[in-house]
Amino acid sequence: MCRFSNLSYQTKIEGVVRMCQEQVMEVLQKHGKRITQQRKILLDVILNGQWECCKEIYYEASKRDSSIGMATVYRMMSTLEEIGVIERRCVFCVKEDIEDHSL
Repeated sequence: MCRFSNLSYQTKIEGVVRMCQEQVMEVLQKHGKRITQQRKILLDVILNGQWECCKEIYYEASKRDSSIGMATVYRMMSTLEEIGVIERRCVFCVKEDIEDHSL
């Protein structure tokens, strides 16, 4: 099970100007982070999709580079959240058919 299964990571596209990959790399560098090939791949995956959890990002990124691990994805997501590129959102959905369990 995904550690953030009830959280939705989304780039700040809705209502805010979307940061392009180059801008994010600049911000990462300003925060002392190296721009590795794995980070470039992860940025491309993250910025070009809407993901429900880190596991989904991991599956997509690992198709491109099998050396990317779950821990790398979690660290990258935490870093991007800290520098303000992404935000964590809690997502709840109403069930379509609600059964009365009180009977």
